[in-house]
Amino acid sequence: MKYFLQLSYNGAAYHGWQKQPNAISVQEVIEKNLAILLKEETPILGAGRTDAGVHAVQMFAHFETEIDFNKQDLVYRLNALLPKDIAIQDVFRVKEDAHARFHAVSRAYLYRISVKKDVFQKDQTFYVKPKLDVEKMNEAAQILLQYKDFQCFSKSNTDVKTYNCDLMYAHWQVVNDELHFTIKADRFLRNMVRAIVGTLVNIGLGKMEVANMHKIIKSKSRCEAGFSVPAHALYLTKVEYPESIKYDK
Repeated sequence: MKYFLQLSYNGAAYHGWQKQPNAISVQEVIEKNLAILLKEETPILGAGRTDAGVHAVQMFAHFETEIDFNKQDLVYRLNALLPKDIAIQDVFRVKEDAHARFHAVSRAYLYRISVKKDVFQKDQTFYVKPKLDVEKMNEAAQILLQYKDFQCFSKSNTDVKTYNCDLMYAHWQVVNDELHFTIKADRFLRNMVRAIVGTLVNIGLGKMEVANMHKIIKSKSRCEAGFSVPAHALYLTKVEYPESIKYDK
């Protein structure tokens, strides 16, 4: 039988979602504690691979087991075992061919920039002291929606077969003393969101023109794009699936 876990985590203490040979990851911690409760090795596979330090407001992962368990009890007991920076919201059965990564139809990320120095938000936001031109940053963000190939924003030496992503939304919003950038797509490349934000920040600072975004994307060169903003202000906020993956019995 196959199940989906819905969870969230603060990624500050972890070397990303995916298991690493010499560093602690969110996946590893959940697997170890799930194995304790189910009394068997229980590998899980997530909807994506967040980088070291990146957070998730909503993440899904699937696992398989023939062990009979009470769903509410498993959520309660798993949360009791897990550290304070990882929380399980739900567990539900899905169809046998359901896949947490491949069946996700969209993913949304939020990047938080603080425009005012705040000692209580320093670990949750990226502080940018100079004034940013949000209007120009939004103009450039809309240019992103005209393209599919985002190789210029991808980390080098990645093993993907295609750099194409179906970008659905990209917009900056002023929220009190912060700038929030929300971006949604069917998939994202490694480091893609952080590289996009860094490029948009350069445009907001006047270091490059809005029209340069066309040249950057067409170049397919990571060297042409802007810097990668820090990971600690990036949040995976939503992963969407078709209702058809759920087990309906």
